[in-house]
Amino acid sequence: MPGENLTRVEAEERRALVDTRGYEIALDLTKGPEVFGSRSVVRFDATPGSTTFIDLIAREVREVTLNGRELSPAEVFADSRIVLDQLEESNELVVDADCEYTNSGEGLHRFVDPVDDEVYLYTQFEVPDSRRVFAVFEQPDLKATFQFTVTAPRGWKVVSNQPAPEPISHEGGESETWGFEPTPRISSYITAIVAGPYEEVRDELVNNEGRTIPLGVFARKSLWEYLDADYIFEKTKQGFAYYEEKFGVPYPFAKYDQLFVPEFNAGAMENAGCVTFTETYIFRGNVSDAVKERRVVTILHELAHMWFGDLVTMKWWNDLWLNESFAEWASTIATAEATEWTGAWTTFNAMEKTWAYKQDQLPSTHPVVATINDLDDVQVNFDGITYAKGGSLLKQLAAYVGIDEFFAGVGAYFRAHAYQNTTLNDLLVELEATSGRDLSAWSAKWLETAGVNTLSPVIDTDVDDKIRRFAVMQTAPSDYPTIRPHRMGIGFYDLEGGSLVRTHAIEVDIDGDLTEIPDLVGVRRPALVLLNDGDLAYAKIRLDAPSLETAITHIAAIEDPLARSLVWGAAWDMTRDGEMATRDYLDLVLAGIGTETESTTIRTTLAQARLAANDYVARDTRSAQRAKLADGLWNLLLGSAPGSDLQLQLASAYAAAASTPAQWERVKTLKNRSVTIPGLDVDTDLEWELLVSLANGGLVASADIDRALEADNTATGGEMAARARAALPGAENKEAAWTSVVDRTDLPNTVLRAATVGFRNAANVDELAPYAERYFASATRVWNERTFQIASYILEGMYPASLASVELRDATRQWLRDNAEEPAALRRIIAENLAGVERALAAQSRDAEEDD
Repeated sequence: MPGENLTRVEAEERRALVDTRGYEIALDLTKGPEVFGSRSVVRFDATPGSTTFIDLIAREVREVTLNGRELSPAEVFADSRIVLDQLEESNELVVDADCEYTNSGEGLHRFVDPVDDEVYLYTQFEVPDSRRVFAVFEQPDLKATFQFTVTAPRGWKVVSNQPAPEPISHEGGESETWGFEPTPRISSYITAIVAGPYEEVRDELVNNEGRTIPLGVFARKSLWEYLDADYIFEKTKQGFAYYEEKFGVPYPFAKYDQLFVPEFNAGAMENAGCVTFTETYIFRGNVSDAVKERRVVTILHELAHMWFGDLVTMKWWNDLWLNESFAEWASTIATAEATEWTGAWTTFNAMEKTWAYKQDQLPSTHPVVATINDLDDVQVNFDGITYAKGGSLLKQLAAYVGIDEFFAGVGAYFRAHAYQNTTLNDLLVELEATSGRDLSAWSAKWLETAGVNTLSPVIDTDVDDKIRRFAVMQTAPSDYPTIRPHRMGIGFYDLEGGSLVRTHAIEVDIDGDLTEIPDLVGVRRPALVLLNDGDLAYAKIRLDAPSLETAITHIAAIEDPLARSLVWGAAWDMTRDGEMATRDYLDLVLAGIGTETESTTIRTTLAQARLAANDYVARDTRSAQRAKLADGLWNLLLGSAPGSDLQLQLASAYAAAASTPAQWERVKTLKNRSVTIPGLDVDTDLEWELLVSLANGGLVASADIDRALEADNTATGGEMAARARAALPGAENKEAAWTSVVDRTDLPNTVLRAATVGFRNAANVDELAPYAERYFASATRVWNERTFQIASYILEGMYPASLASVELRDATRQWLRDNAEEPAALRRIIAENLAGVERALAAQSRDAEEDD
């Protein structure tokens, strides 16, 4: 929104003038459904005589008092700032205001449970949204103590960063006040308030310094029966033990609560000692092992943040990766080494690295250490580079310096900078000290440049199929031409007893455009040559022609799950890059997915297959290929093991892929139970997926969706009903969906997001054609009038990407030409949409060559 941005230059100038000491924040949550009272007392030091500003987004500001001097709110408060002049060396500011609850998952989010009409609140402050709740110097390097006092309805629980005190009841007994102790010095974006009639269960652990750490798990009343708190406590304790041992630094906060909150935008948020999670991690029905494992990784990701991000925080958002990349890497190694999910690195390859490679090939790619000029920049920077590429590079760095030396350097970093702010160099200094390695060249090539390299085998053999020459060719995209050093494995695989097994392997250093590998000369050429075997390097890999043929025919026979994941990834990269016909990729999926054992590999591959069939197939064969994919998934479903993870995922994938009347009829028989598949439990969540599929095919009406919602009148039911309604074909239905998302403002974040999914996944994509022009006509208005999160959902979700046409490409290019002065973050979203269409057109062109 206008007037809510903050530039890095402004933040640096303010930090040069101001040093914060502490906040006393009183919130009144008893003022009704729209606003809450917010009174802030801020104590800070400043350069005498200087002028600066403090941040606040509020409906009404009643009082601004600076050092006893009353300032007129009408004169000093505008947009999101309160101007503070005539500062003294030591200052006390009082701001009294009414702030607004949100339904966007930003600031203080308010949710009414449709099951029992109970009200639940939670805060979400990263990046710039604590200012929606109290007056604050909203930047990470102005740390302070935060002392919260919260007045809430009687019977609620109030949870914050510090242990919950006993509430004081007010006269009349309808409200209570909770007075928390001050926090340690932390950044404002990791403070938190969660309030409502949450249920809780408590536990504790004794950490490695002998301190008892109280633990809590919280959820809404209507979901409480589904919460497996004992398992969550078990994973948390395993994470505590692992991190405290490896970091050599005890847990830095007084307690550790984990709260599952409604309508949450992200997976979780690392508020200090008060972590919030999406409720999708409360499993009310059957979920895949991929989702179960992802929950464990997320639990350990947020726990890692207590040290990296909360105890030690980046100075400015260009080092956001110092938080997120580290938590990605740490949570993966902790999951693999401290829990039963020992295959976490295979999952990392299938999910995180796929995300990273995709992001690194967009026009918006950036160095891991990104240029962040303002808050808009950082809002769109929570991406595959910041999380997944950075995590991949930290895995590589840990191998480069040695894992023990890496952990020792990280521990030294925590001790040296506890409760302070840092930059990249602060971490590298500690790692250089423990490893004895100069990391400046590594950092320059890997952290300070963008783009992903591609590694391809160059093989020459004699008449006996013995290798006469083996080399690895490295290329880089022309716009990011950096050639980098890689440490990687090369694996040779041959068929033995029906299995593709590793028969030879070496580990080598790759650098430059071409690296000769003399150790492989004289070795017989195998059926499959796999570069980056073991997944040490961050690079796309290519399969030579004989290896690709082997993979397409025998991918299910590859015994090692990580090797299979690498082959799946290589085939997908080649398809996205127009080097492999889409129909060949779909054949590979149908040939191999039925025996895949790794849940996340299944989940990722099935999603890629649907995208390929919908967008990447040559247009004149698209209907046939979509039908072929769905029929193939149905046959695999019928042959899958009863009650297996694969069976559950295939059922969902078939519902999503169905595109013909006969296929939707099968979906209908599953939903009404006239046909049953042994072991497949059509629970409430799967029933919704089947209903969405039928809505997409026009086999149900709005009344059917209403009845389904009446039977499951829950938050999840509301989201799925919105998705189903938006999926209904017909001009009237599409118009209603468009209006509900783009023109109205009453839909909460998760319901709006669900509606965008239903809208854009139209069975007949031509129904979306009229909305391309309307999309571009409304883009700037949406950006200016909606919060960042809601605007992002709309601009990403309502873009008619599935049209994947030359006309859509040209219209998107024209908008970018005509709107060169629009905010960079808005243009980035549109440019990424364009990149997806351009890639789809290239893949369609390659696929069409098969018909020539």
